[in-house]
Amino acid sequence: MIFEHLGITDAQSVSGGCIHRCYRASLKGRRVFLKVNEARFADAFAAEADGLAALRASGCTAPEPLAHGAAGAESYLLMDFLQLKSRGNYAALGRMLAALHAQSQSESFGWVRDNYIGATPQKNGAYASWAEFWRERRFGPQLALAKRNGHALDIGNVCDLLAKHRPAPSLLHGDLWGGNAGFLPNGAPALFDPAVYFGDREADLAMTELFGGFPPEFYSAYGPLPQGYETRKHLYNLYHLLNHLNLFGGGYLAQVRSTLRLLRNAL
Repeated sequence: MIFEHLGITDAQSVSGGCIHRCYRASLKGRRVFLKVNEARFADAFAAEADGLAALRASGCTAPEPLAHGAAGAESYLLMDFLQLKSRGNYAALGRMLAALHAQSQSESFGWVRDNYIGATPQKNGAYASWAEFWRERRFGPQLALAKRNGHALDIGNVCDLLAKHRPAPSLLHGDLWGGNAGFLPNGAPALFDPAVYFGDREADLAMTELFGGFPPEFYSAYGPLPQGYETRKHLYNLYHLLNHLNLFGGGYLAQVRSTLRLLRNAL
């Protein structure tokens, strides 16, 4: 068992996502959080640890990754345990995200390794052009997967909406919906479950709106976004809708198609 392999005691099963088995436990007197799954998830855990380290290095509050690997037929990710609640200082969360996005690079869009968006592999090979990165690294793999799943979709030229958009490559959380942000007991914000890469900061903001949105004080504290965001956000969220279609089935097909109609009408 993973517990014996790591020297963990007092493990208690807790909720922590729909993919992995999660535990709150103790390790040499330290409270820890453990994710466990089949051995094939070892690379996903390595990618998550890489993303958490990137968030922390950029000044965000996030769980510290302590260890990851495989033991027998199982893989694991061990991290520091944060006592979190669902509500807190959303203005501080907006400021923290703005500071994360200020971590920029001028060379290219992408990341030093591929990672995962949920259980789906996410390719991060670098492109100098943001429009090309989004078309080839984000839409391309999702559309190919959708076709294998029986959903042949034609997105046409919707990526032309990015033709004149020249964002700086900002460090993104990459999977920023409400379930991947929380608050410490004092109300301070924390981020977790990242899928980091350098991209357009609007992609993070767009996803915060996809499943209900954050309170107004979050967006006010973050600051204004460039003209055209209200259209581009649907292009960015189409990626996540395609991923949900591929992960969870045809229940998302109508939303994918309606978003495509909206984007075509915006061209």
